[in-house]
Amino acid sequence: MLDALGARLAAEAESALGRAEGRAFLDRLAVRAVDIEPPLRELYGAGHDVGALLERLVRLALKAARQRPDPLRELDRRREIDPHWFQHPSMVGYVAYVDRFCGTLRELPARLDYLGELGVRYLHLMPLLRARPGENDGGYAVQDYRAVEPHLGTMADLEDVAGELHARDMSLCVDLVLNHTAMEHPWARRWLAGDPAYADFYTAHPDREVPDAYERTIMEVFPDRAPGAFTWYDEANGGAGGWVLTTFWSYQWDLNWTNPNVFAAMADTVLWLANRGVDVFRMDAVPFMWKRLGTDCMNQPEVHLLVQALKALTAVAAPGVLFKAEAIVAPDELVGYLGAHERYRPECELAYHNQLMVMLWSGLATRDARLMTRSLQRLRPIPPTTAWCTYLRGHDDIGWAVSDVDAAAVGWDGFTHRRFLNDFYSGRFPGSFADGALFQENEVTGDARISGSAASLAGIAADPATAVRRLVLLYAVVYAYGGIPLLYMGDELGMANDLSYRDDPRRADDNRWMHRPVMDWAAAERRHDPDTVEGRLFGWFARLARARRALPALASGGASAALDTDNPHVFAFWRRHPRSGDFLCLANLSEQDQSVGLAPFARFGWLETALSSDGPLRVEHGRAHLPGLGFAWLAEE
Repeated sequence: MLDALGARLAAEAESALGRAEGRAFLDRLAVRAVDIEPPLRELYGAGHDVGALLERLVRLALKAARQRPDPLRELDRRREIDPHWFQHPSMVGYVAYVDRFCGTLRELPARLDYLGELGVRYLHLMPLLRARPGENDGGYAVQDYRAVEPHLGTMADLEDVAGELHARDMSLCVDLVLNHTAMEHPWARRWLAGDPAYADFYTAHPDREVPDAYERTIMEVFPDRAPGAFTWYDEANGGAGGWVLTTFWSYQWDLNWTNPNVFAAMADTVLWLANRGVDVFRMDAVPFMWKRLGTDCMNQPEVHLLVQALKALTAVAAPGVLFKAEAIVAPDELVGYLGAHERYRPECELAYHNQLMVMLWSGLATRDARLMTRSLQRLRPIPPTTAWCTYLRGHDDIGWAVSDVDAAAVGWDGFTHRRFLNDFYSGRFPGSFADGALFQENEVTGDARISGSAASLAGIAADPATAVRRLVLLYAVVYAYGGIPLLYMGDELGMANDLSYRDDPRRADDNRWMHRPVMDWAAAERRHDPDTVEGRLFGWFARLARARRALPALASGGASAALDTDNPHVFAFWRRHPRSGDFLCLANLSEQDQSVGLAPFARFGWLETALSSDGPLRVEHGRAHLPGLGFAWLAEE
């Protein structure tokens, strides 16, 4: 079908784009056809005219290609020549809220030199598309995908920021919420008004029969403040009333992806934003996109088909654009979003390595690497064309994704360990150094998650010097494990919890704002003074980035493997890229000096110290000696 459509549109494509660009468009369409047509037929073949849908989508892509600015086309060409551009070891990411980092988008370019000092080449600006007024889930209840929050600037300002970033060889990542919109979104308003063009954009039921059936198995995301998965709307909101599906908050209405018109509307949105200069879309809440009665309505097979087709269509018009999956799910489910199925199917190029993040905090609390080693060894490999985004902290709470199977393998009980981590990082556990807070505690089930800045969870208030070593140790693993390491704003300065959120009625009920502080630029002025906490941390992050650039083994596309050691306090992993030699990282999770036998690593040959916390690694009598909370990067010369 797409082959015939491409032939029929050949003259139109060349007329719209010119001979060379038109043929390139058609060639991309031919290559990507296998990832567009079969998924859409499987999704929408029953009851819908898939031929008409395909033509509509290809015309959307052609329109976007015609409107794509010349600088972005040039960027596309460079990235098509170097499809591994995002996998280079020089890639280091930074994550920030615009207003809390610098105020407005117009003020952001003046801060890019600061990011340059950290080696940043990838900037993720947290939710900035226009959200509903008032409570809006931190910006994830989007009212208008084609406008920026007024207090941050305009869409033209965002385009200017993208241009400034591209001039510095930096890329721009922006959040795109796929599962739901704000109830005030024009799609929702038109659906309520009975506009036939928006029929079935959302799912609603006149009574509780179907909602009750769903809620017997669906997961509650916010059980204390938003129980259930459906919300009643009445005539005051338009329409005749009914129970609308709301997986998250009552004002976030789930889109009905069984409707091909929803797919087309979102595809048009992605292409439009890509033409504003967005390089990476963080696909928010992607596991929830497809609902099936009798399941938890997550990770359904159709979700992967949706992402596969959406990615392929985007690549036809904007081949330099990446997708990043925000899929905080079980490890066995996670790799599917990178295309790791029984047979490879391209979906997102990037995904968060949530398991590494959780295991780092677990290892720090227990001073024991065995659970981390076991968990990471069991994780299925990802396709070499993709990459992890490795991170220590993000804007969200930390949920303890500790498998009962992995816990049992090291002689622990999963529930008890998860409970311990909550107690430890909320400061309840005797001897804890952490200063975090419980989030969404469920006293009935004992479940909870943790809020707190990385520095506060590492004990910056009680013992700054030791907290610095903890942060450097953990980020040394994050920067070396493979993929794009993400540095969360303020971690490079050791910024602690900000409790001022309690004075803001809009945020007082959400303690995640304690780890979303306003950037302390006065503290940043001390970043070059090695006698300060800020200077020591900032200097280390700059060194980590420089060392990465010089180590081809740290490019994405290679393999990372957690290794067993004879000392449970020491975490070890090996890495190798097809075009590099061996790389070994050793990390001592305890505050005491530890040693580890080198016999298991003999197959790597002699490795030189590329970077370490305390000078060249000391080796005596076949054992490597690491100071407390020390690390070493070892690489083949």
